[in-house]
Amino acid sequence: MATLYTYAKSNIHKTWLLLTIFFVFIIFLGWIFSYLFNNQFFLIIAVFLSVFQSFFSYWYSDKVILRMTKAKEIKKEDNPEIYRLVENLCITAGLPLPRIYILNEVHPNAFTTGRNEKNAILVLTLGLLEKLNRVELEGVISHELSHIGNKDMLLQTIIVTLTGIISILSDFLLRISFWGGMDRDSENSSSVILFLLGIIAAILAPLAATLIQLAISRKREFLADASGALLTRYPEGLARALEKISEDETPLNVSNNTTAHLYIVNPLRGKEKKLWINRLFMTHPPVEERIKALRQMEI
Repeated sequence: MATLYTYAKSNIHKTWLLLTIFFVFIIFLGWIFSYLFNNQFFLIIAVFLSVFQSFFSYWYSDKVILRMTKAKEIKKEDNPEIYRLVENLCITAGLPLPRIYILNEVHPNAFTTGRNEKNAILVLTLGLLEKLNRVELEGVISHELSHIGNKDMLLQTIIVTLTGIISILSDFLLRISFWGGMDRDSENSSSVILFLLGIIAAILAPLAATLIQLAISRKREFLADASGALLTRYPEGLARALEKISEDETPLNVSNNTTAHLYIVNPLRGKEKKLWINRLFMTHPPVEERIKALRQMEI
């Protein structure tokens, strides 16, 4: 129990550290704007556009995702067994019952969407129900319920907002610099150096923001694994489920780069490479590392 608690707590601290870096990064970029252009207007516009975009994403992304995947909602009478399994885990976790959708795909996988606990949606593929036993299903569902309980959907919305602000600010900075919009009242050497640093920051900022976003996403997967194992009190169930899902070579026809990060295991993981530079851009931690961490846990 102590080992699992320490592991989960460590990932929470790392998430907050990365978020802090995110905020400092935005403040730094905003300061460069105010110094170079002596105008806060662009910073305000960037924040407004990003928040406006994320507002619609927060409220309507679940509907868009369900349309993209063509998942269908089921009722209790359609599959009483899976409903009882989810209900029992929700009672243990202290969560309201999410709406349950089935994705007509042979590939075993699952994901959650929705803006909060009361509007959460759990999506399971037919392949998951057919290829995993009850203990393994409990592990997968507990992982997905942990995403809901840990408010990962809200966190992802915040991260997308911050990434959007950085991207818009960087784009503004590059465009205005290109058209000579810099305040040139004093073109001393320090101003020129700062201007060049601003250009470099504008070019690298979106990349850095994306890397931070992906790093947070990977940490939340580890946290959901740990929280899910705590919920079922049996980490081996989730470990075996991850093995089966990752080893299944059946394609997930509805998957793409836009939705791949949602699933418990990246359905496009066959395209991933072992090089460290490629791992920086992974939406999930390597499955092998997740399984190893689960099997080292003590409850």
